[in-house]
Amino acid sequence: MTNKIKKRYNRIARIYDFLDQPMEVGFAKWRKKMLAEATGKTLEVGIGTGKNLPYYPKDVELTGIDFSEKMIEKVRKKTNRPAKTQLLEMDAEQMGFDDNTFDTVVTSCVFCSVPHPVQGLKEIRRVCKNGGKILMLEHVRSHKKVIGPLMDALNFIPLNIYGANINRETVDNLLKAGFEPKNIQVENLWLDIVKLIRISNNKQLKE
Repeated sequence: MTNKIKKRYNRIARIYDFLDQPMEVGFAKWRKKMLAEATGKTLEVGIGTGKNLPYYPKDVELTGIDFSEKMIEKVRKKTNRPAKTQLLEMDAEQMGFDDNTFDTVVTSCVFCSVPHPVQGLKEIRRVCKNGGKILMLEHVRSHKKVIGPLMDALNFIPLNIYGANINRETVDNLLKAGFEPKNIQVENLWLDIVKLIRISNNKQLKE
């Protein structure tokens, strides 16, 4: 499944920004809001074509990863990034970083596409420092009576085009990955579908 989705993103990388342009009208202001909170050594999981780059504080030390080499190629051509930026081709489910490496971990519209989302979230929890922060701008399945089932029914369309699910239960997946409810703050940005999720990565001492 991972290779299949990777191939889909490689295939559409050239036109991805064009396809995503209608959504970006709203998302740009939400990206700016979220990324103002990024500090220190920062990891962006699923950096895509680099849409977040203009909104990072210039003093962060940014590492961006993506499992699509074609997406990474698009990012490398962009110059509106923090001075200390490195870009790596890497799978979110198997990150090659030591435990407790990053002060901040960022995702935006990523966990609709990670094939095994709970495993990806466990990796984020692992590489984020104890006491660090995780910032997620994600679209999820609605719990409204009509909208939720409709998203389920239509999910096969984006899933088969480029591997994105529109009905992921990302907040529930955070709990399955070991995050404590008391450390998760959820802000609805558009209906109950687009959410800004802030997590304080307070790990148990035994870990």
